[in-house]
Amino acid sequence: MGDRIIKALSGFYYVQTAEGVVECRARGKMRREKVSPLVGDFVEISRQGAKGTVETVLPRRNAFIRPAVANIDMLVVLASCAIPVTEPFLIDRVLAISARQGVPAAVCVNKDDLASGEELARIYRHAGYPVFVTSAETGEGIEALREAICGKLAVFTGNSGVGKSSILNRLAPGLGVPVADVSEKLGRGRHTTRHIELYALGDDTYVGDTPGFSSFDTERMELVRKEELQDAFLEFAPYIGHCQFPDCAHLKEPNCAVRAALESGEIEQTRYDSYVRLYELAKEIKEWELNP
Repeated sequence: MGDRIIKALSGFYYVQTAEGVVECRARGKMRREKVSPLVGDFVEISRQGAKGTVETVLPRRNAFIRPAVANIDMLVVLASCAIPVTEPFLIDRVLAISARQGVPAAVCVNKDDLASGEELARIYRHAGYPVFVTSAETGEGIEALREAICGKLAVFTGNSGVGKSSILNRLAPGLGVPVADVSEKLGRGRHTTRHIELYALGDDTYVGDTPGFSSFDTERMELVRKEELQDAFLEFAPYIGHCQFPDCAHLKEPNCAVRAALESGEIEQTRYDSYVRLYELAKEIKEWELNP
């Protein structure tokens, strides 16, 4: 489709062209028009010697706020089954955003060499997601993940310390992406990735490494209307429309098909708990927050 932004840093945009990577600034009119180029954008640029200017951002297939990236084919949510153990709510909020954007998602449970990731993997397989159990240390699951992202722009996201950069180094050992140890005292990762960058893995495959987030950061993520939230949970689909009330919120209403599925084990308790938590957050959303 043309030239693509592969990195954005301190007001500069690094654009992959047929001739190589060109460092660009955005044309001033973009700020006036409130257009912010994103990593993953296809753009038209003008050249001024070795430098360039982003003149136009071409239409996007999708765009995310956090991570701030566009035109992705697959979102891979990395979780850790060892310190720092990932809270399911963090996974579920990102998956809900991905579903709202219509972007296929997968879950990668990392650090299986330190603690078993099978229970977390079971939950998300049951919910209908592709799941990869990996170890950046031993190489477990890396080839299966590589096959799944082949030919795609896949963006890795997850909380700090789950091993996004380590997995990327396993997928492409020559990259040498910086990594840091997890703080045992704090029980969380140190931020080694400070910006979003796309890495070419060959075969028209790109992987986006993103800064890790914390529980606090999820409050600044994209918002999903409460009316749309049920559609963001894939495993709810067989039961939607079968409740007693057409506008059932699946909370305390009688004869709710979703809650009946929960009670029979067809829906996982942690997933339903995340739905309720997100629904309560969604009730506080003002219309101006959804349409800035």
